[in-house]
Amino acid sequence: MSDSGSSTEVDEDDDDDGSAEGQAAAYAPPRLPATWAFSQRAVGGATSTPPIRRRVRQGLRVHYPSQTAAPSRGFPDFLLRAPAAGTAEPESGSTTEISESEDEAEGEEESTAAAAEPIDPAPPAGSDLSATVQPAQPQEAATTNSTATAEPERAEAQVQDVQVSSAVLSPSDENEGDTCTICFEAWTTAGEHRLAALRCGHLFGYTCIQRWLKAQSPSAKCPQCNKKAKRSDIVLLYAPKLRALDNTEQESLKKSLEQEQSLRRKAELESAQYKIKLQVVTNKYGQAQQELALIAQTSRNLNPASSSTSSSSSHVLSLSQRADGSRSAQYSFSKAVLVSQAGGCRVLSYCEPLSCLLASQPSPHTTLVPGCGVKKVSVVNMRASQYVPIHSKQIRGLSFNRQNDSLLLSAALDNTIKLTSLLTNTVVQTYNAGKPVWSCCWCLDNSNYIYAGLSNGSVLIYDTRDTSTHVQELVPLRSRCPVASLCYVPRAASSSFPCGGLIAGSLEGGCFWEQVNEATYRPHVLPLETSGCTDIQVETESRHCLVTYRPGRSNPSLRCVLMALTRTPQQDSSELPSCSCEPVQTFNAGSSCKLLTKNAVFRSPDGGGTLVCAGDEASNSTMVWDASSGVLRQKLPADLPVLDISPFSVNGEHFLASLTEKMLKLYKWE
Repeated sequence: MSDSGSSTEVDEDDDDDGSAEGQAAAYAPPRLPATWAFSQRAVGGATSTPPIRRRVRQGLRVHYPSQTAAPSRGFPDFLLRAPAAGTAEPESGSTTEISESEDEAEGEEESTAAAAEPIDPAPPAGSDLSATVQPAQPQEAATTNSTATAEPERAEAQVQDVQVSSAVLSPSDENEGDTCTICFEAWTTAGEHRLAALRCGHLFGYTCIQRWLKAQSPSAKCPQCNKKAKRSDIVLLYAPKLRALDNTEQESLKKSLEQEQSLRRKAELESAQYKIKLQVVTNKYGQAQQELALIAQTSRNLNPASSSTSSSSSHVLSLSQRADGSRSAQYSFSKAVLVSQAGGCRVLSYCEPLSCLLASQPSPHTTLVPGCGVKKVSVVNMRASQYVPIHSKQIRGLSFNRQNDSLLLSAALDNTIKLTSLLTNTVVQTYNAGKPVWSCCWCLDNSNYIYAGLSNGSVLIYDTRDTSTHVQELVPLRSRCPVASLCYVPRAASSSFPCGGLIAGSLEGGCFWEQVNEATYRPHVLPLETSGCTDIQVETESRHCLVTYRPGRSNPSLRCVLMALTRTPQQDSSELPSCSCEPVQTFNAGSSCKLLTKNAVFRSPDGGGTLVCAGDEASNSTMVWDASSGVLRQKLPADLPVLDISPFSVNGEHFLASLTEKMLKLYKWE
């Protein structure tokens, strides 16, 4: 062999024989690689030479043609063929590596085709590695030389086949199966577009397949195989070996952004509140300066004898002049807010933790979101903010508890009462009363209980810890008229009326349900008129209730009667104490009352007594009376009949809100 030491001889590695040939193997020149024999191409006219056999690797044994077969003690032997001297390198000049088992199989096929002496085939896959390949016969050399030209070509063809198969197994588009077939976007490991599958086994993004099945319902099918599917068939997959877009960091950034936005909104709200407080302090400071200037001027005009009067007496004189003059404190118009363009507003309530008013109204988008809900009106910027859908029919009652947890209790004509969290604007609990609900309220002694007044005159008691049904029913004693109003009177330790309970007002009178214990209620029929009672409201501090009567034959005008709740002392152990009410003051309004309006009785903002407010349909205004004297203090005009009135205070300032079918008017106490 030219340029490669063709005369090199490799000794046999035989463990059993210690002949001189084994010792001469230590002085053998460097051996050729095992793949060199397959990279050579025979030259025409070359003489046949005996094949060169060499030890290729540990565990591989090479035999000379003249050596007899010996029993195998190690790994199987492999036969290597070397071309005759004068062979040339292939055009590519590269060495092709093929496994020994494939080469040996090729050698066996070629020797069979040339009608040479057969060679034992290589052991099949999974056979014992100790099997020994039988050595070739001397005549095999000539056969090998005659087919030397075809062997390299076969080896190159096998290499090309291997490369083609590897190209088929490794397509260029590796991400072809990692995208959703609906939106052609990559799957994610978290978030809304996370990996999901149907029962048929096809994979999609969760939001995409959910929207697809929702749009195709009720005859929804898989987008790929058209098998029937439904939304309950969607299963989220947790497959670590599937390639999905890792958007964990993106989702965490979104959450951080939402938290930052929430903190920013909270900071903006606090900033607005502090601005309002600063404005209030500034106004008070300005008023104090004006009073001091007035006191100084008054003291200069007085004679020297009276100039020694103390500043406190001058301050009292100034206050008395302000009380008797035109500068007496009263409500002044602040702002009007449009709640519903189409009308339909009914009841009003104030949420103190969120500093917003809630007005019931029909849905502004009846085709998209039918039903009724509440509109939030912020008292910080005096603007309507958002609409929250709650019921399917008209809302007749709204109420908050004393815990300031922003949990709204609402009653509607769709036979349900619901608890809605205004922090998330979602309904958290629904109770089906079976009949239209006209009114509702919280138990002010135990916030776990709520009350619902039905159209048949009954009052259902619900426990918020029991989500199934009501825990007790208070059956009416007289007629079964709808319960138009419900008010709870909390217990008072030091009062002429210490007991607590529920006042239920219907169109034919009222009843006080005294709460003896957590599960026992004792009824007391109140001495009210038997017809025309439209509303009953309670002022909890003074233990007074305001009863409103619509015009009738005996009284042609709207009347609001202020009554004091009383309780007779227990004289005998056999007789239980009775609860009743006595009229204190009567206030007359207009001669029209077609709607069941709600009025208000509350402590005066200046702390000097009690105020009574009622809507007058005849003049479309809000009447404000002094409860102690019965004098009409103000008449606040409105465009439409006033349906509900709610007093509230924000940052030390007192306001009065009146609701019509469309508008909400705010008045400030100044």
